Amino acid sequence: MQKKLPKNRPKNLNLFTIRLPINAVVSILHRASGVGLFLALPLILLTFKASVDSPFSYYLLTLRLDTWYAKLVLIGLSWAFFHHFYAGIRHLLQDIHWMTTLKNARFSSRVVLCLVALSVLIFAIAIW
Repeated sequence: MQKKLPKNRPKNLNLFTIRLPINAVVSILHRASGVGLFLALPLILLTFKASVDSPFSYYLLTLRLDTWYAKLVLIGLSWAFFHHFYAGIRHLLQDIHWMTTLKNARFSSRVVLCLVALSVLIFAIAIW
């Protein structure tokens, strides 16, 4: 037997006014970073191939990667990697029922975001 919903229930069709909890944001970003890394895989493999083809192709690659826009792409890829890595560890720990209460899940989400920011900052300083 289905429960009947009231006909005058509120409707929010504007997705920009919905405020997601931090757990949902971390989960959505985990999926988005995984998709981004998957889509970047051909570029990463071509870069690796160019680095091992010959000394001259390696030299050309280092010249291309030393530009500011290439460094921005690398920083974006590092964000995707670090976020997917730390959020993946968080999800695996939650699968074994660690930090599953709402308060602890919010805390672990904040820890993931802080670790990602710190890791990307260190990476950006290292390559710049």
